[in-house]
Formats: sequence, structure tokens, C-alpha cells
Amino acid sequence: MSMGQPSSDPRPYSGRSDLSALRGNRLLAALPGTVLQDVAPHIRPVNLERGRVLFEPGDDVDLTHFPTRSAIISLQLVTRDGREVEAASIGREGAAGGIVSSGHKPAYGRAVVQIAGPVLVIATEQLEAAKRRRPEISDLFSRYADALLAQVMQSVVCNALHPVEQRACRWLLSTHDRSETNIIRLTQQSLAEMLGVQRTTVSGVAKILEHRGLIRQHHGHVEVIDRAGLEEACCECYQAVEDHYALLLPEVVED
Repeated sequence: MSMGQPSSDPRPYSGRSDLSALRGNRLLAALPGTVLQDVAPHIRPVNLERGRVLFEPGDDVDLTHFPTRSAIISLQLVTRDGREVEAASIGREGAAGGIVSSGHKPAYGRAVVQIAGPVLVIATEQLEAAKRRRPEISDLFSRYADALLAQVMQSVVCNALHPVEQRACRWLLSTHDRSETNIIRLTQQSLAEMLGVQRTTVSGVAKILEHRGLIRQHHGHVEVIDRAGLEEACCECYQAVEDHYALLLPEVVED
């Protein structure tokens, strides 16, 4: 994967986000309008390409990123020999960066753009200041942190106990939720990296899912054909995370 450089310089961000643009992220959209107006002057839009590293382990996380539309950020753990596996993925329902802590925020893992797209960015110190001014922001982000932790914990169980076919279905479902169409723009190599398996393993799984009429493979992307079939083929992990998220953040879940 081409990693590029960490996104730590706010200068590439063009323009100021109006309220309609901020509502492209469901977590921000859950804030009352008056609260959203408070943080709007500090948020900037940017289009990030796939593979862009937002922070590495040990980095001070000075920017918080809110994906919009189909953009997805992957939170990864990296071993000493350079291998990586996804611990959580974040789309327009959430944020990557300074979610709960205040002060120094060293990153434990790597955050990298998995699916390119528009992202809203705020300096983490500005977000922390807004939390102090507005209890609604602090409460929302605390609940989101709990939901994100649930996703990480469920990923541990899934990676340890469930076969790769079910894990692939879970990843496709969660990514499809964040996509604006039935097209998911990723390669087999990308999916293999997220699942921590060989590309040949993913290739075999993809052929099985395609033979069952659940997906259709194209060059550089996958098309979801039978959403209900993917849900049947998936383990319980996908729905467990969805249910917990809806319990903690009902105002963020789409109708």
C-alpha cells in the first residue's frame, strides 16, 4: 500500500465548511444547529486520496477527521515486521482523531484513508475547546468513543473465531453501509490487507461469493448484488456492532 505522508498541515484545505457541508457527516449532523455553528468556523473540507496516512503510532494526533459521502478511514495495528490488520473502520457515521482525551494524544495505531473521498478536518485542540464550551459535543463524542471501542472489541472476536468468508462479508456490509451506491471501490489486495490474510485467500473467497450471486467483481471495485444474502452469510459480529451503535447513538443512525 502506498502510504504517503501524515496529514498534519492544514494549508491544503480550501474554503470554509457551511452547515450543509458539515451535515454530510452523521456525527456532526447529530449536533443541534446552534452547537454546529460554534465549531463550523474551525472546520475545513479536503479531498483525501486512498493510502494517505493521517497519523502513525506514537504521533501526536493534532487533527480530527470526519469522513463524508463514501470516504472511509481505516484504523490499523502494525507489527514490527510491517504487517498490518484493521482494527476498525470509520465512515460518515464517525470521526478519526481526538475523540475523548485532552492534552497530548499519542496515537496507538495507524490511520489511513482506505476509500478516497471528501473529509472534514478540525484541529484537535479546537475540538477540545468546543467540548469544554458545549457539553452536548462532549457527550456525543464520549458515546461515539464507546461505539468505536465496541467495533474494535468485536473485530478481535471476529478475527480470532470466524472464518475469513464471514469476516469478508462483515467488511463488505459495513463498507456498503457507507457507500452511496452498490459499488465498493477496493481491490482484492486492499481487502486482504484489511483482513490480515493473503491475497490468494481473498481471491478464493470472492469467487465463492460471486458464484453464490452475492457480489460481482470488477477491476478495482466490487458490486454488491444481494445485500440480504451477504447478511445471511455473515457472522453475528456485523449486527452486534450495528445494534450497539444504534443503542448509544440513535440520533446518528440513518432512517
